[in-house]
Amino acid sequence: MRILITGGAGFVGARLARELLRMGQLAGQTIRELAIADLAAPPADLLADSRITASTGPLSSHAGLFASGFDGVFHLAAAVSGECELDFDLGLRSNLDSTRLLLEGLRQAGNTPRLVFASSIAVYGADVGQTLPDIVSERTLPAPQTSYGAQKLMCEYLIADYTRKGFIDGRSARLMTVTVRPGRPNGAASSFFSGIIREPLAGIETACPVDRNVSHAFASPARTVEGLIAVYEADRAALGGRLALNLPSINGTIGEVLDALESVAGPKVRARVRFERDERIAGIVSHWARGASAERATALGLRADESFRSIIEQYIDDCRHRPGYPPEALRGLEG
Repeated sequence: MRILITGGAGFVGARLARELLRMGQLAGQTIRELAIADLAAPPADLLADSRITASTGPLSSHAGLFASGFDGVFHLAAAVSGECELDFDLGLRSNLDSTRLLLEGLRQAGNTPRLVFASSIAVYGADVGQTLPDIVSERTLPAPQTSYGAQKLMCEYLIADYTRKGFIDGRSARLMTVTVRPGRPNGAASSFFSGIIREPLAGIETACPVDRNVSHAFASPARTVEGLIAVYEADRAALGGRLALNLPSINGTIGEVLDALESVAGPKVRARVRFERDERIAGIVSHWARGASAERATALGLRADESFRSIIEQYIDDCRHRPGYPPEALRGLEG
């Protein structure tokens, strides 16, 4: 089978690609080609695999690739939340326009490929007509309060309609905030959720832009990739009728995250985090869900991370054993 991963050179996309190559098959079919479309080239370890083909550049330049006939697609490429708030046109181009281009290419190919779209918990939000519950569920009305969330929800609807028309077999997995991401902070408003773990472990002081009582929904990279694959492999009937579902999360506060960091790495590491409010980030976060449930994903056999401690321990283990993590990532643990 031929598989396409948009955004496959990014952190989650590359991890997904490595897992698919390790598995060697998906939904009972042998993977003979794994195409990656992204702005940048994939990491060297992926390029070394003969099953990988890479296409670089904006997604708007890949119309021919999209129409070339894929059996399966993971659509992960996106401009992130903070970028979309600062540059409305960038968000429309990168998220909405590129998704439509992809769907049109798949439609032209005419073979009804299966597609998993990486949506987001950002589709939920509080507005004048809805008080956001402490734990959002798939019964909670999506009411995004950011451009990023609105674009993700619009793409969910597009994918549902293309599926209804028989052009694709689509499903949307609403990702929680993936923690811990390696490397430098990105433009996501949620970037600090990784930063308050990643930077202290690297020996770098960092600022948390919200207070310790802010609560959110988190998932490790391993659980996120596991969820994307399970949603792909699920029979449509097992999805329970609707095509968008929440992936499992562990819900908790910034204070609980920092307590876990201290329990794993010690008080000196935790002390590298200071609270320094950023009104722009805090304003965005105030409209986000404080936690989420995932009954339908749980019915598929998926599970949340055990604890914040386990998420931090996974990151430390990844830094020691996985490609894509900088060698200085744990220098804050030395001594």
